[in-house]
Formats: sequence, structure tokens, C-alpha cells
Amino acid sequence: AGPQPSDQYGTRASFGLSASIDTSSWSAAVSSPPGDMVALSICSPPDAPIGRYTLTLNQSMQFEFILLFNPWCTGDAVYMDSEESLAEYILSQDGIIFRGSYKHPIPTPWNFGQFEAGILDACLRILDRNPKYLRNPGKDCSGRRNPIYVSRVLSAMVNCNDDEGVLLGKWTDGYEGGVSPMFWKGSVEILRNWDQNACQPVRYGQCWVFAAVACSISRALGIPCRVVTNYLSAHDTNSNLVIERYIDDNGQPLRASREMIWNYHCWVETWMTRPDLKPDFNGWQASDPTPQEKSEGVYCCGPIPVRAIKEGELFFKYDAPFVFAEVNADVITFMKQKDGSTERVTSSTLVGQKISTKHVGSDSREDITHLYKYPEGKCTCRQNQHNLKQQYDSMTETVPRFYMRISMSA
Repeated sequence: AGPQPSDQYGTRASFGLSASIDTSSWSAAVSSPPGDMVALSICSPPDAPIGRYTLTLNQSMQFEFILLFNPWCTGDAVYMDSEESLAEYILSQDGIIFRGSYKHPIPTPWNFGQFEAGILDACLRILDRNPKYLRNPGKDCSGRRNPIYVSRVLSAMVNCNDDEGVLLGKWTDGYEGGVSPMFWKGSVEILRNWDQNACQPVRYGQCWVFAAVACSISRALGIPCRVVTNYLSAHDTNSNLVIERYIDDNGQPLRASREMIWNYHCWVETWMTRPDLKPDFNGWQASDPTPQEKSEGVYCCGPIPVRAIKEGELFFKYDAPFVFAEVNADVITFMKQKDGSTERVTSSTLVGQKISTKHVGSDSREDITHLYKYPEGKCTCRQNQHNLKQQYDSMTETVPRFYMRISMSA
């Protein structure tokens, strides 16, 4: 796999014919009866890097193929054991994204189009244009065996703030040189535009467009994915888990702030195991491709286990405090008096309402707020949040992934 396959990075493998297929490693076996035609069955290990491969037989004959994550493979990190869920989160090309307001969620149809012509090629090109690949192709290609790594790369590459990413965001009026984010009805045109225009960013996107494109790419690569909408979503810029507003004694805002509450905000969840964390945090992982804050010097966010947000595990990778604040932050308003003194006047806990996604097998809205947070007023969740803030402040087999048959005639 990659431009320079190597044993060092585990992107090259040499293997001969075996009596039978071994699903735990690269292996090959004859799968046809004796005759003029020979059929070979070839299998990959479940943790092989995804991407383009060249198979060489007897140093002369070559075949090219693309290896993807396989959520039907029990040994794969993205394995999902529900056929209904796989039909929704991998195979479905049409979906619903919820917009509007928490009082009136509005379903918006979206064509993800992950199986349309040229889309997989565009998705692989996105991986090949990411800065980590450009710095060290071998190491990056090796990292593609890990969906945690891949989803983090995609979170950065769907926006163009640090790289040759897909979309340029715009949140003010005037869309000269492009189109309003409201124009887009699907991901296919966006990905094709980026791919066919020398990786120039497509103008323009906002949160639901960033999330939808990330969902299309994830599904194309074999990672189960869904778009999630958080109503009254907090944007916390200083990691103190509080949105602070300042007003004068007439109730007028005193100064502009990057901290705000969005009517709604969309991100994606991807399904995978988290062997890098303690047990019980496998499953849905939140990632956010909308460029809001930098993470490790790059505009990306996640993946972080959804359960880690609910349980307040603020030290888990990646970006737990930011996502936690999106659904849990307190909103505090301070009034500045004419004598210069400041008085706290209000405190609100409305953040994180009706967290929504499309229901499996139907266009109805599924409320998944309970996956992110305990009900208000129960389980002493607000006291737990206060304790978490103090703590944080103090810190500062059977189915193979890949199976191929090759038939050759003499």
C-alpha cells in the first residue's frame, strides 16, 4: 500500500500459496479444481491499512485493487453486528439532516452518494493530500489501518483551514466566488468539484455541509457514520466549560465574543473500537469537521467516545472538553456597572437540546440526547459537571476484511 511500500511501516507483505486461507494475515490459496484455469483466493488481515494496493504474482503479473474497512468483518475495528444499522450507516446513499431550531427541528434531505462514480477516488485523494501524508507517506499509509487515525485526518481535511481540504466555510452574507451553503443538496457535486479543480476548496460550507461530506467519505471508506445535530450548541473558546456573556446596565452586549450559542450545530459520529482507551468506550465516536478551534495545532475535532462525554471523561482523546461544552456548558451573563464593577445576573443550563439523528430504516428523528448527557436534575449531573470543571481546571471469526478471487487461464 502507498507509493513506497515497506516492511518498516507494514505496508508491504510477501506471502506464498497455502493449503487454505488464513483470515488473520495476508494469505493465498488455490480455490479452483485442476484444469486450464486457476482461481486464487486472497485474504487480508483485518488490520491491514486501507488504500490502493498492487498485487504482484511471480514478479511479472500485477493486479491493482482498493482495500477498505469492512464493518462486516468481526476482526475489523469498525465491525458492526446489526444488518439494519449497516444498511443505514454504510449502504444508504440518501439520508436526513436535522436543522431548524430545538422547538421546530426541520428534516433536510441529503444525498450522500458514496457509491457514485469517482467518489471513492476522490476520497482516497483526500487522504493523499493531507499534510501528514505529504510529510511522510509511509507513516501516514501505515496509520490508515486505524479508523481513529483516519477519522481524525478526515476531520481536518473536510475543511481547508490548514491544508488542501474540501470546503471553505462562510457564516456571513455574501457568497461571491461560490454559492450559499443552502444551495447544496448532496455531497457528490462538492467532492467532484474539489477533485476536478486541482484540490481547490469548494465555496461555501457551514456545519451541516461539513458534516454531510465527512459522512459520505467515511461511508465510502467503510466506516459506519451518521450526521448528528445538537440544538443550542455551545462554542467554548477557552476550555472552561462556560459560555460567558457581558452586558451593560441597559442589558446591551458590551463586546463581541467568539463564544456563542448556535441555534444548532452538526457533526458526525463514526463507529469503531477504542483500544487506546479503557474498556467500554467502543462504539459511536464524535468528530467535527467544521473549523471551530484548533486541536494539536490543526482545525479538527475528535474522535471522542460519545460515552466519554456522558461520563465526563475530559482527559480522553480527542478534544473531550470542547465536545463536552457543546452539549453541557453553563451560560453565565455578567453585567458591568458604570463604576466598573461586574455582577453575575443570570445563569442558564439550556445548552444541548434534542440531540438528533435520522432513525435507522425511516426518515423520522431519533433523539439521542441520553447518549450524551444525563437528564437535567437527575443523577446529580450538574454537581458532577461542577466537579469535573474543577478537576479539569486543576489539570490544565470468520468473515475476513478482504477476500479476492483471481482467475487465470493457461
